Amino acid sequence: MKQPKISSVIPPRLQRRAFLTMAGAMVGTVASGSLWSPAAHAYEVTLSPTNPRLGDTISVVISGAADVSTAPVVSVKGTDYPSFLVSGNRYRALIPTSPLDTPGQLTLDVSAAGSSRRLTVNLAGRSFTTQRIWLPEGSSDLGTDHEFDRVAEFKRIVTPERHWQGALTRPSQGSVSTEFGVRRYYNGVFAEDYYHRGVDYAAATGSPVVSPAAGYIRLVGRVVDGFEVHGNTIGIDHGQGVLSIMIHLSRIDVAEGDFVTAGQVIGGVGSTGASTGPHLHWGLYVHGVSIDPVPWRLEGIE
Repeated sequence: MKQPKISSVIPPRLQRRAFLTMAGAMVGTVASGSLWSPAAHAYEVTLSPTNPRLGDTISVVISGAADVSTAPVVSVKGTDYPSFLVSGNRYRALIPTSPLDTPGQLTLDVSAAGSSRRLTVNLAGRSFTTQRIWLPEGSSDLGTDHEFDRVAEFKRIVTPERHWQGALTRPSQGSVSTEFGVRRYYNGVFAEDYYHRGVDYAAATGSPVVSPAAGYIRLVGRVVDGFEVHGNTIGIDHGQGVLSIMIHLSRIDVAEGDFVTAGQVIGGVGSTGASTGPHLHWGLYVHGVSIDPVPWRLEGIE
């Protein structure tokens, strides 16, 4: 595959800090996307997509649960994910997956209405492009504690109100220069815990960057304030653990606390921070995990 022309150049140590945040009463295998047992449970669980692959967001919809005093919870590999009311007695939880996960059987424990259910789904593998990056001496010293702390704090945000509706808007009209999930060798050494956490759009400096969905501006970071790696940065809270981060901007047109709508101009494409040329890096996070934004943009998540 042809190497992207422009990409963020960030060493593995900084990736770890800057981009990572970094019982079942019944067992069933999900094939059709829905598991229903009226004798054992008074609620239905539906998964989408039914054939997820690495990087996908799995939507878990729990419906028909009677006497729900607390929202259902979905547990995966020891992590609890909250659900939020969609309509009537339908709740939805979002489960992130990433290129660092192991393909194979994924177990989800759903607790609702005083009972629990265990479901399994096959998480398919996926092939990601590999890049080789050579960093000059001193590059690993970029970044400040202020920058890393602010970004980590932003990625932990989970607010109850949902602001996105339907498919997300493309944040830049530039061409895609680096896809989601690209793996890298840095100076000849494979970065085990690295993957490209977003999509890069190559465009002229100052080209408009728009919000992919409605939400509140929760993070504004500037080079002058110590954002040496991300450059000028905007973080948007779309609600219910769904967050967008825009980095390497040439300018910022919003302030923390502003509410923005889908398609609203929030800044301009740039090459600030650890960048090799003008481009927008858009990262989409679900509960602190960088997921593939493409299904959200093309198909949307309920």
